[in-house]
Formats: sequence, C-alpha cells, structure tokens
Amino acid sequence: MGRLVVLKILANGLSYSRYGFSVSKKMGNAVRRNRIKRLLREVMRPRLQSIEPGWDMVFISRGNVRAASYLQIEKAVTDLLAQAQLLRNSAEG
Repeated sequence: MGRLVVLKILANGLSYSRYGFSVSKKMGNAVRRNRIKRLLREVMRPRLQSIEPGWDMVFISRGNVRAASYLQIEKAVTDLLAQAQLLRNSAEG
C-alpha cells in the first residue's frame, strides 16, 4: 500500500521519550484528520513501555493512510520504530 507514515526522530536528552503526530489538511476535514490521529495514538499506546527513552518522535501521515486499516497502520508504525532501533525488544533480539 506504500508508505502510510513517516517518522522523524531527534534525541531530546531526557529520561523519557515524547511523540506527536502531523496530519495535513490535505488528509481531509477535521473529523478525518482526528480519526487518523486517534488511530496513531492507539497504535502507540501499547508500545510506550518498549520505546527507548531520550527521543522525540514525530509521525507524519501520508495520503494512503486515509484508506488504511488499523492493522496496516500498526504494522507501518512498528516497522518504522524497529527500523529506527527505538524498540527495546528489537535491539535485544
């Protein structure tokens, strides 16, 4: 389905990590943008404890995310976090 989400990261020097979402007005009206942000927030919720501390993360949605299911977004976010080596479990295994 192509790239659904892009991840930008920056070290923050803190003992915890922070994350945010950027959803362009090109994605649709406020209802659609908020739905995308809710899905991304729900994908991140169970992963918070397994993310390495000390990083700021911004997830930028792309056009294909409008038609994506929760599972597709979940896989895209998990793959991005693993690729950036921000998941504790992926670094160990």
